[in-house]
Amino acid sequence: MSDEQPVVPQLLHTVLDATDVRGEAEFWRQLLGLVYRPGDEVEQAQDWLVLTHPDGRRCLAIQEVEQLPGSRWPEPGQPSVSHLDITVPARAALDAADARVLALGGEPRLDRTDDPDEPLRAYASPAGHVFCVFVA
Repeated sequence: MSDEQPVVPQLLHTVLDATDVRGEAEFWRQLLGLVYRPGDEVEQAQDWLVLTHPDGRRCLAIQEVEQLPGSRWPEPGQPSVSHLDITVPARAALDAADARVLALGGEPRLDRTDDPDEPLRAYASPAGHVFCVFVA
């Protein structure tokens, strides 16, 4: 029997597809207060951009695809496949986050702010990636 510890893979970042890489990256950068990885902030056509937290920890990467099938969630029978969960500290912050998401081009998909146990709103990013904002 070996005393070696097993190697446990670590999540580096989540990768989102987009036909407009810079536009999608800008949406998430502004919404979440992220920054570009050094070199990615240059305004030029790129097929891969990485967004990090201000301390350098990776968060999201955006990769170019020729086309992206649209998500129709929450229509019945339409799964979200995967989505991001984003939290705010209080109910009042949920309304402020809503205004921010909409100003940045997010599309409202579901409003469950009247749920007493877990008020939330779901949206799609400009590229159609579903995400929820809820009170943690």
